[in-house]
Amino acid sequence: MYNIQTLNEISSVGTDFFDRNLYNVSSTAENPDAIIVRSASMHDMAFGSNLLAIARAGAGVNNIPVDECTKQGICVFNTPGANANAVKELVIAGLLLSSRKISEALTWVPSLKTEGDAVGKLVEKGKSQFAGPEIMGKTLGVIGLGAIGSMVANVALHLGMNVVGCDPFLSVNSALRLSPKVKCVKTPDEFYSEADYISLHLPYNADTKGFVNAETISKMKDNVRILNFARGELVNDADMIKALEGGKVACYVTDFPNAEIIGVKGVVAIPHLGASTPESEDNCAVMATKQLIDYIENGNIKNSVNLPDAEMTAVGTKICIIHKNIPSIISQITTSLAGNGLNIENMLNKSKKDYAYTMIDACGGNVTDDIIASINAIDGIIKVRVI
Repeated sequence: MYNIQTLNEISSVGTDFFDRNLYNVSSTAENPDAIIVRSASMHDMAFGSNLLAIARAGAGVNNIPVDECTKQGICVFNTPGANANAVKELVIAGLLLSSRKISEALTWVPSLKTEGDAVGKLVEKGKSQFAGPEIMGKTLGVIGLGAIGSMVANVALHLGMNVVGCDPFLSVNSALRLSPKVKCVKTPDEFYSEADYISLHLPYNADTKGFVNAETISKMKDNVRILNFARGELVNDADMIKALEGGKVACYVTDFPNAEIIGVKGVVAIPHLGASTPESEDNCAVMATKQLIDYIENGNIKNSVNLPDAEMTAVGTKICIIHKNIPSIISQITTSLAGNGLNIENMLNKSKKDYAYTMIDACGGNVTDDIIASINAIDGIIKVRVI
């Protein structure tokens, strides 16, 4: 019986895929073999030696200590694309909110509640303060053309906008999804001066922290409107506030409010609603659950952020090994198996930066504890599992 711990409320549409004859799924599961999490912080958690995997029901993994997990041989999954449509729809709403001052207008209207028959005249008199431009014919710059960014770009085209995109790591799948009418450039510097709107769809890491700052804003078009539905830390808030106050930026729409930006004129702060739809939560839960089941039962990896994708069928016993990506380690593993009378029917080795994953279909005998111990004794081996 495998113990699966849920750290947040996870949609039963997903967790129902766990066979209850094999899996105990609970928020109170002790010594879990796997964990499913949404937004709960795991940085202060201690992980047991039996923990095989963590699945994030969402795209970002900033709440998970990925580096430490990798060192301990814990596979970390995310669910890219599962919430893409939900975020795309909110980005489009943000695009319109940034132009038409809808949120300010909705805040103003209740102030007329006590004006009686004068409401109509006051509306006509006051509405001009909320005038804003149409998006048709304007230029949208999209930074990051992954699952969400490519969808945003395509919808913006249908709304009559000109779209310029930038993604140095554009995948084949994302490129196939992208309309040929999207103009792709190598760096955002190539469209800063022409984009009326800029939408951020970057991952957050050490290289992208404060991606939007005083320097980058200075290259942008006057009265630019910036949308951030990716990560709050991508924008330097102090620099953004100065740009809003100085009129360089006309509006900043963010799904990540904090004390510094709340209430600042020109900021439309949305309470992290990007993936907050029942459809999105169901999709993420289903993807996370299926990835965990395939890894636990078959050793296959798909959508891991710290280990390579790997899939292999076996006719004998499957040995799954997480190890450092260093020279000669494969030869040592195969030598150990051969020395114990095992034949390798098939083998798959994939690497991801400093770490690698090897799957071996072993035939000709039982994979004993002594054989596993001999593999574990090899320098660079992190975790060995027999399926």
